[in-house]
Amino acid sequence: MLLNVSYNNKEIFRKIEKEVGKPYSFIKRFALDGIGSPKLHIIDSSIHIKNLLILDNNTDSCNIELRPRGIIIRFRSLLETFGLIIPYHKLSLNKTDLGIYTIYRDQYFIQIRADTKASQKFFAKMLGHRADNTPINIEDL
Repeated sequence: MLLNVSYNNKEIFRKIEKEVGKPYSFIKRFALDGIGSPKLHIIDSSIHIKNLLILDNNTDSCNIELRPRGIIIRFRSLLETFGLIIPYHKLSLNKTDLGIYTIYRDQYFIQIRADTKASQKFFAKMLGHRADNTPINIEDL
């Protein structure tokens, strides 16, 4: 689900919390050693996201936030912030030898260059977090 998260809209917050859970508390963030990724450069994306990114001439970049039941990929276009909300049961991740990750959810995808140690460490944390928090049964969703 691709949403405009620029404004404090309670309905959008409810949709996000329903999909990926509430944000972690400060103590849990500290225990997890952070829940946000470093700045990641977008190489390619699906047509929905690409149409938003071409509206301005800035560098295409994003960051990823961990949530209890999924992730949020945030990026900016013009003066708006957009979020791609991906629950763990819909998350697909591919990695190439060149440090390029492709993250999929249904018809959306974002291809990211993760060539630093910090970004690779974050993706390892994300995969571990996904393995720990993905529901085993369909009834758990």
